[in-house]
Amino acid sequence: MAGTPTFATPPGFLGVQRRDHAGGIAVAGIPLDIGTTNRAGARDAPRAIRAASRMLVDGAHPGSWVDPATLPIADIGDFAIALGDIPASLALIEQQASAIDHLVALGGEHGITLPLLRALRKRVGSPLALVHCDAHVDTWPDNFGQAYAHGSVFWHAIREGLIDPARTIQIGIRSPVQREVWDWTLAQGVTILTAQEFFEIGPAAAAARVREVVGTAPAYLSFDIDVLDPAFAPGTGTPEIGGLASWQAQALLRRLGGVDFRGMDVVEVLPAHDVAEITALAAATVAWEYLCR
Repeated sequence: MAGTPTFATPPGFLGVQRRDHAGGIAVAGIPLDIGTTNRAGARDAPRAIRAASRMLVDGAHPGSWVDPATLPIADIGDFAIALGDIPASLALIEQQASAIDHLVALGGEHGITLPLLRALRKRVGSPLALVHCDAHVDTWPDNFGQAYAHGSVFWHAIREGLIDPARTIQIGIRSPVQREVWDWTLAQGVTILTAQEFFEIGPAAAAARVREVVGTAPAYLSFDIDVLDPAFAPGTGTPEIGGLASWQAQALLRRLGGVDFRGMDVVEVLPAHDVAEITALAAATVAWEYLCR
């Protein structure tokens, strides 16, 4: 009875034991949550997502027939952050991401996306296309006076030339938002596919719209777990009713073959408010779906 339980897997994401990310895909946790505006605690998400990923280790993807265990994936642990200091944390995240060719990031709050885009923009050499799944536009100039909070990520990304607004699509948007923020976002050229519009056209048409907007440009996927309805993701900091079901998000991701993704993140999981691990499992499955492409 003192041995390792038979149901256990190694502690890395998907049980990955490799730690050297040279020449492959790196999975990293980024436990930052000091820029949140409602519930805090997303710093605990990387550990929870890794634990939930044990459900995904016993076979290949039933659509692509890819088994991530056969891919050159390394779980390199968690990035260092500067406790209590957002700008310093962003600089540290960018520095660490710059050394990685292809990063799958487990947040943490949505603020981590900004330094990840900064690092990837330098590596690619041109503004990135963006597929952004979220309940919120995240294009506020600031959140309650904080310039680098989790709701201002893509305001900065657009202003810094990290993403190409004409090749940016936001999916699942439904939260309250000031009209001037909405109008500014559209005026930059961003395509917004609201949750209601998604429901009306369905995942297949939504995926076709994504491919139309993104085209062949190098792209980034940023998946805020609150794009899902709280019924499917209660463990998040800023839940909004009327969101996507888990199967709809999964159906969308499975139809994005051909998009030239160069990296991704899944963010805003809040384990302290989760129920039966369903939010952490949804986040782990999003990353698994991405890897199985």
